[in-house]
Amino acid sequence: MADFFLLASGLAVAGLVSGLLAGLFGIGGGAILVPMLIFTFPLLGIDPSLVAHMAVGTSLAIIIPTAIRSYKAHRNAGAGNETLLRRWVLWVPFGVVTASLIVGYVSGDVLRVVFVGIALIIAIKMLFNRDSWTLAEDLPSQPVTNGVGFGIGFLSTFMGIGGGNLNNLFMTSFGQSIHQAVATSAGLGVLIAIPATFGYIYAGWGVETLPQWSLGYVNLLAAALVIPFSMLSAPLGARFAHKLSKRKLEIMFGLFLLVVIARMGADVVLG
Repeated sequence: MADFFLLASGLAVAGLVSGLLAGLFGIGGGAILVPMLIFTFPLLGIDPSLVAHMAVGTSLAIIIPTAIRSYKAHRNAGAGNETLLRRWVLWVPFGVVTASLIVGYVSGDVLRVVFVGIALIIAIKMLFNRDSWTLAEDLPSQPVTNGVGFGIGFLSTFMGIGGGNLNNLFMTSFGQSIHQAVATSAGLGVLIAIPATFGYIYAGWGVETLPQWSLGYVNLLAAALVIPFSMLSAPLGARFAHKLSKRKLEIMFGLFLLVVIARMGADVVLG
């Protein structure tokens, strides 16, 4: 029992941190939650072959209320590209559903490698941003943004991070401020997390070695322990983001990604 309360306390802290970072960077919080759940689930006796998939699926379920709370806070500050989000209402979920149908056939190591590779590209962009790296001053035409939405939905489903990392890279590469990108990413997290969560439930449905309190690859107990705390801290992160300068927010985001990359990279190397 003491071990359970210790783990529950750890998940509560992870919820507070993930919510704060969700508001600050528009990332949904999965970049914190996935590594934490990968660490926690084996201690709960979950089958090692299921840990990576359950960590991503549970993270996505937690992102839903966290991202809603974060986006509302950013909108109250006057940020967010609603036009882009409306364009993506169908295309992002389409990418999510496509990825969800095949995620059950992908190994946990592949999930980690995808996470590390894409996060490294984004970290370099944020830390060493140059004017020459900006592809254009405005977002591309609707056919292009539709394809980008599909790609973000597809790739983020494998990483369980709400798509904020990918969207921040996309929008800042096309002349949008990091503050607008972060706010839009918070809303994007909702578009991704809802269908992705159902996809992970479907992909894991009927797996014989699932632990109790699980719907497919979503562990309801872990989600219930984290969500109240992530929702509490998400608005605080959003308010703090709008107090920072553009460059400070970019550097903080890049440094944060390097920490996450180091943690997940160690998992890949050490197995």
